[in-house]
Amino acid sequence: MQKTSARLLALLSLLQTPRDWSGDDLAERLGITSRTVRRDIDRLRELDYPIRSVKGPAGGYRLEAGTRLPPLLFDDAQAVALAVALRTGAAGTTVAEDASRALATLRQVMPPRLRHRIDLVQVTAVRPPAEADGTPQADAQILMELSRVVRAHEELRFAYVPGPGTTGDGVRRVEPHHLVTWRHRWYLVAWDLHREDWRTFRVDRIRPRTPTGPRFAPRDLPGGTVSTFVTGRFRGNDGTTTDWPCQGEVILHLPAAEVAPHAEDGIVEELGPRRCRLTLGSWSWNGLAAALGRFDTDIEVVGPPQLATAFGDLAARYARAARPTEPETTPER
Repeated sequence: MQKTSARLLALLSLLQTPRDWSGDDLAERLGITSRTVRRDIDRLRELDYPIRSVKGPAGGYRLEAGTRLPPLLFDDAQAVALAVALRTGAAGTTVAEDASRALATLRQVMPPRLRHRIDLVQVTAVRPPAEADGTPQADAQILMELSRVVRAHEELRFAYVPGPGTTGDGVRRVEPHHLVTWRHRWYLVAWDLHREDWRTFRVDRIRPRTPTGPRFAPRDLPGGTVSTFVTGRFRGNDGTTTDWPCQGEVILHLPAAEVAPHAEDGIVEELGPRRCRLTLGSWSWNGLAAALGRFDTDIEVVGPPQLATAFGDLAARYARAARPTEPETTPER
């Protein structure tokens, strides 16, 4: 039987998977009794791991979010993936320094074989085209606060930093409805309570004030969708058009911040910590489906039906391509 310390680590590794575990399942996986499982669960709780008991015929356990971050356990593949993501995903962003510190912490506890693998990854940060004019990036903390008030439906007060050639107009008071990206910039779509009209505000110019205001009932956005509203506001400002022969809308199970840098002319709307709505266009439905497929996550098609049909066509085509081919044989003479 495993030593207690090794068994606790194995138990913790199982509980970190996003599912409920019955006591019998855990006992079978670890080769111990249900009574030992209960004792080990109590030990992990003493170490501040927030393990919740799930009611049911067989009972069960689930690891939930707590009030502080306890020690985490990663397997080799997860540790390397996290290290590479910290090194590459944050390059050239406002959270690069924090990511660098997190990577140093992770690297310090890695075994030498994994440390060597991530040290081979060398990254050069390249500023995206949208920042060529020196426009500052949106601050990560401000993005988090705006995301919170959007989901909570709380009024927001903020100072709006004037752009080049413009003057400021004091503190704005708005009802924040949507946090979106457009061509690599973050925008807040909100109802301006002073002007009694819809406005879009660049997030890098927003300086939130506290406390936030009372809760409000969400309003209907002109055009019906965020995509229609945003493209209507920005179309023609730079002499370009966003009209594509085929345009579709999907929900991706990824954070908006991860999708935005790769969405090109698409519109990304944050729906939650790990969900976003992406509106994207292409010259063909199959081309659009293929472009959306590059996001390595589950995809929910909002519309139109032609996009869902294109996904089906590509799925059948890829399934045929995945079948092993019979080697050609040379006929006997």
